[in-house]
Amino acid sequence: MFGKRPDATLCDDVPSYRRMMLYLMRGANESTVNFTQEIDVTETAEFIRRWNETLPHRRITPFHVCVWAVVRTLEARPQLNRFISGGKTWQRDGTWITYAAKKRMADEASPLVTLKERFDPEASFAETVDVFYKDLGQGRSDEKSYTDKELDLLLRLPGPLLWIGVKALKGLDTLGLLPRSFVDEDPMFTSVFMANMGSLKMDSVYHHLYEYGNCPIFAVVGKVEEVAKVEAGRVVARKVMYLRYTYDERIADGMYAQHSMEYLRGIIEDPAAAGAVIPGEGEAAVVPLAKPE
Repeated sequence: MFGKRPDATLCDDVPSYRRMMLYLMRGANESTVNFTQEIDVTETAEFIRRWNETLPHRRITPFHVCVWAVVRTLEARPQLNRFISGGKTWQRDGTWITYAAKKRMADEASPLVTLKERFDPEASFAETVDVFYKDLGQGRSDEKSYTDKELDLLLRLPGPLLWIGVKALKGLDTLGLLPRSFVDEDPMFTSVFMANMGSLKMDSVYHHLYEYGNCPIFAVVGKVEEVAKVEAGRVVARKVMYLRYTYDERIADGMYAQHSMEYLRGIIEDPAAAGAVIPGEGEAAVVPLAKPE
């Protein structure tokens, strides 16, 4: 309480004008900036094809590459792994990604299962893929997740008591009194919330942030499509996808965010050069990405 939280460290390097922003813009959704990033995934698609031919039992999609890239970007660009709570800026402990998946790809299927994982920035791409398969295996089973059990318990309360309960949770969070065990399990306390619209063959969209929890970035991955590009005076076909972000500008300024997104782009557009190795192909010739200033 008053300068301490179980899941983060108070930031002491925030300029005065940015500290004032926390009082002028109190909520996440009045502090958001929306922007779109076009990613050329021509090389990425080739990497994914080779991976899936080599490991058909561990098939991947562009979403796997995007999550791995986000985890590495948060490690390289730590100001993006901050959040706002109680009128203060906090540096999050750990890199957490929340994402949603359908239990079955059908209109009548159960609603999305929400999964949250603490990812190791030092993990290899293959190790990150293994985490996905573990999470999805558990999420798509008949066993209820922590979130489902939590919601079932809360929804037993009458409406008025439920409103009071939610307000009480927000108040405890503002004071830093929620236990670490609660925060680590709740999917709304996360570095980035990601949605994979591409798996549904849909374009990416802008998604709102949540006032509950402390997620400062919502990233939506769209479908891959082929477009015409002019290169050296010739029209060529390239594969692209669009990432759309909703970003709480109170955590870091626009230039820092822009440089971070360009760093992210480099990883997604050439995962092999960024260090992703396909088991069985041998070690890749890795060209380390320079961290932007």
